[in-house]
Amino acid sequence: MPRLPYAIPSNDVAASISNRRGGQLTPLDLLLSHNDALASGWNSLLGAVRNEFSFPGDLREMAILRIGHLNHARYEWDAHLPVARAEGLPDEVIATLEQESPHTGHEIHDALLGYIDEMTLDVVVTQETFEQLRLHFSDVAIAELTAIVASYNMVSRFLVALDVQTADRELVTAITGARNA
Repeated sequence: MPRLPYAIPSNDVAASISNRRGGQLTPLDLLLSHNDALASGWNSLLGAVRNEFSFPGDLREMAILRIGHLNHARYEWDAHLPVARAEGLPDEVIATLEQESPHTGHEIHDALLGYIDEMTLDVVVTQETFEQLRLHFSDVAIAELTAIVASYNMVSRFLVALDVQTADRELVTAITGARNA
């Protein structure tokens, strides 16, 4: 159980979130639902980050998994691992993401990981790290990546602060299932 009780969003907010998520609500959604404006705004932001960016899905999920690991957000890791695999992120790359200083041997991945790590751990990104990233990505891709990293740091910190666990998904299914019955 998380540190706050789950709340049920208003019907409009629940429908919007459920629509984006393919018909389900998550523990995160029910915690955000303590304030409908928060839940609605979060849904809009993360909907854009996940569905409206041109940044490659496998690299997006690589970023999310790395952030989940760095911020000790096991729920985030567990929720995004199947998505990462579905987006085509190879298991050998996934395995490196839980290392202290991951190196995949792939220049693009390593530049991406340097940027993610600095944004997440230090907030300040060195010029050297930025220039390595710039060798591989356009301005649009860098802006989108920066938004992905910032957004999922927000997500992971919310999850960790409120102690959301993967096992909470079953409880949420029971809560939302009973409401929809």
